[in-house]
Amino acid sequence: MSRSFFPARRRVLVPALATLAAVQLAACSKTQDDDVEARARRIEPVAHVTVKVQKAAPGSRTGEQVYQGTCAGCHGAGALGSPKFSDAGAWGPRIAQGFDTLAKHAIEGIRQMPPRGGGVDLTDTEVKRAVAYMANAGGAKFTEPAVEK
Repeated sequence: MSRSFFPARRRVLVPALATLAAVQLAACSKTQDDDVEARARRIEPVAHVTVKVQKAAPGSRTGEQVYQGTCAGCHGAGALGSPKFSDAGAWGPRIAQGFDTLAKHAIEGIRQMPPRGGGVDLTDTEVKRAVAYMANAGGAKFTEPAVEK
């Protein structure tokens, strides 16, 4: 190809891109609808948020509730080397250490896991329930401490 081809192409391409940019900017300059209710109706299908707060008395959460509320953030994905929920291969060596050792590590923290998994409001019994729940999903046969009524 000759060197003269590129300057000719640039003479066509640059004005075309400038025109396209001007059209895009013109489309963005539409006046906004000042009707707040109309705007809310338009975005509602994608912006609807429902907040459900569950308050539990201290010590009354089950292992599954503690897992869902505190532990799943890391153990659901296996973040920071944590044993992934229901991964028997990852939980096996830990289960072999026994329930008391696992509970102690969960309460005090171990490696990258903070004490109580970061759930500062959890009681020791709730942490033990979560340990039993997660370990049992990985193949253990631990008894989850009962929820007192």
